[in-house]
Amino acid sequence: MSQDQLDARRHEILAAARACFARYGYEGATVRRLEQATGLSRGAIFHHFRDKDSLFLAVAEDDAVEMAATVAANGLVQVMRDLLAHAADPDAAGWLGTQLEVARRLRTDPAFAQRWAQHSEAIDTATRERLKRQASAGVLREDVPLDVLTHFLELAYDGLVKRLAMGGSADDFGPVLDLIEETVRRR
Repeated sequence: MSQDQLDARRHEILAAARACFARYGYEGATVRRLEQATGLSRGAIFHHFRDKDSLFLAVAEDDAVEMAATVAANGLVQVMRDLLAHAADPDAAGWLGTQLEVARRLRTDPAFAQRWAQHSEAIDTATRERLKRQASAGVLREDVPLDVLTHFLELAYDGLVKRLAMGGSADDFGPVLDLIEETVRRR
């Protein structure tokens, strides 16, 4: 296979695995279920990824890279708006499931938490840099330190993910995101 074909196969595996992890969680996404989701044998899957843990980490890393890019370009509130806009989309639901699984593993798996730290830092850095640019442009309120605004946005994001996971309607949160944006902007 050419490198392009290998890259395409890897991308297909990641997409199918994302949906499988979202539906069944990390433990429930057995190798058999991953085979069914991808339509590939375990040998084909694990040709691209060392093991199930490496596959999950690759899914989560891809999501973190995409999230950091969106934050850098448009801010964390845009990530939340994108999540709401695609809440009914199976790919977005897969992304939501990945985020919830990352949160669970951060709490219960110290080795995973250590490996995940660099990805979390990339999102934090993108958020802080975006806020610094917004502050320099005179868009942000000046009476609240950037660290506090960063933590505020991160808490809002975490809360939105939790609410969506609990079955909250995406329609209910648009006005909340408007309020969040108004809260951090210069008056």
